[in-house]
Amino acid sequence: MSNEPIALGTALASFDALWSPRIVTRVNDYDVRIAKVQGEHMWHVHADTDEFFLVLDGELHIRLREAGGERTVRLPRGAVFTVPRGTEHKPHAPDGAAILMFEPTGTSTVGDHPAGIPGHIDATTGHALGS
Repeated sequence: MSNEPIALGTALASFDALWSPRIVTRVNDYDVRIAKVQGEHMWHVHADTDEFFLVLDGELHIRLREAGGERTVRLPRGAVFTVPRGTEHKPHAPDGAAILMFEPTGTSTVGDHPAGIPGHIDATTGHALGS
């Protein structure tokens, strides 16, 4: 990790892959990841951790399956939302978005029990910026 400032616009411009987050820095035992997203991710859950989203550009929708039923949260540019641990969710960005996520190092992009991972989703715990 760099001990110099990181321009998020420059970092986002350094890769094109969708649904393939890059780790821009770490805070204690947490990764700060950025990603370009478009279309749909997959339903997944993180049993032991919350997942924080900040929309840097575009709009992100997150479908949630909660005790009261299913709902969709819409996040425009500049909005933040935390998916609570144990909540099944499915991010999607119909027109594309750039997002920042904050989650424990080693957290998988496809949740705790992935099955049937679509080919357009990178099942990873994050890539180093520049890779």
